[in-house]
Amino acid sequence: MHQPYSYRPKDLVEPDWRRIPGWREVTEQQWRDPQWQRTHCVKNVRQLRAAYGDLLSEAFYQDVERDQAERATMSLLLPPYVLSMMVPHATPTDEAMYADPVRRHMLTVFSDRAEEWPSHPFASRDSLHEADMWAVEGLTHRYPTKVLAELVSTCPQYCGHCTRMDLVGNSTPSVPKLKFSMKQGDRHDAMLDYVRRTPTIRDVVVSGGDVANVPWPRLESFVAALLEMEHVRDIRLASKALMDLPQHWLTDDAKASVARLAGTARKRGVSLAIHTHVNAAQQVTPLNAEAARTMFDLGVRDVRNQGVLMRGVNDSPAALLDLCFALLDGAGVMPYYFYLCDMIPNAEHWRLALWETQALQQAIMGYLPGFGTPRLVCDVPFVGKRWVHQVEEYDRERGISYWTKNYFTSLERDAPYALGKTYEYYDPIQTLDADGQAWWRSHTTAASAAVTTTRSVSE
Repeated sequence: MHQPYSYRPKDLVEPDWRRIPGWREVTEQQWRDPQWQRTHCVKNVRQLRAAYGDLLSEAFYQDVERDQAERATMSLLLPPYVLSMMVPHATPTDEAMYADPVRRHMLTVFSDRAEEWPSHPFASRDSLHEADMWAVEGLTHRYPTKVLAELVSTCPQYCGHCTRMDLVGNSTPSVPKLKFSMKQGDRHDAMLDYVRRTPTIRDVVVSGGDVANVPWPRLESFVAALLEMEHVRDIRLASKALMDLPQHWLTDDAKASVARLAGTARKRGVSLAIHTHVNAAQQVTPLNAEAARTMFDLGVRDVRNQGVLMRGVNDSPAALLDLCFALLDGAGVMPYYFYLCDMIPNAEHWRLALWETQALQQAIMGYLPGFGTPRLVCDVPFVGKRWVHQVEEYDRERGISYWTKNYFTSLERDAPYALGKTYEYYDPIQTLDADGQAWWRSHTTAASAAVTTTRSVSE
């Protein structure tokens, strides 16, 4: 009897960077140097062409360039290590690059974008309204017992699907980015002060941007201050770079800082974990497995993956299960959450409908161990994370789902009705049938503008 999915253990294989013309002379010592990786990041089409040369056609380069000029919400910033994961075990060609799942979510081209509906009419720059819930600048107090601390607004690499695209990274022609107004040190002090005087907070997510862009002494100082607070019991460091720039986490400075923090956390009985972000099985390599397992050796309690469900990347049961097994077996990383891609501008080509995600959750059940089976979640504006089967009502024809919640956010201290109402989330319009699409065409003037924000741009 053939199962719908067949599990086969697979050894991790490191991509050979020398198959890419621009890096044929790069030594292993250079490749494992995080500073070399950062210095040689691809930031524009000229540098992309210098790396790949004639392997890719002029039409492909123009496709990237047009996207950057007309649709991109994030500027190009790709370490060589990320690019090496695209078409990882063959010589790249146009056809292979267009089909590659890592390319599809890390190196967007104009032809990827949905034609009629590149943005949903209710898309928003700050789709989760995190800034509305800032207790102090950069500290989002959304859930009753936990906060999100955005230490920096930069990353070692930029992802086109970034949920914080209004704040993170450089401005693009279509998206002028916002900036923190306070000095970094003052912001960090204000964050710590708020957590210190709010004993109901037990869980702090230290993020950004990416904590890999925070100098180790400053990051260690911030986390050490949290460890001094008796009511803080969980600390999570959010870093996609653990997998996309593992070299950063394998330096002597990194290992020394993590070892000291993990030792203090262990003595205090605090859970110190790292949350990373992997979306395709081919991103799990021997080098980033080494980085993850090094964190365990240094005393970090857990490394968990929070991926994003994206069309053409991980939207089939086989692709999702392959990724989960690669994480568990190859790197010891826990598949934790997979989010529906947030309703940011120009993301409709990635987003899945709720019903598609419910089908995925059903399809992966029973193959993974229970503790390693990820929850597929919808991050509903003003509500928070909800398992995809927790939907209260669902209008499949118009692609509108309705959700409820069981706690007040910081916006609702004087709004007791908040727990008695429903909140909407929207499927991509192109996934609806003809009648549903026609309904949206006739109602788009009543919908909000495609690119909106609750924040004001600060130069």
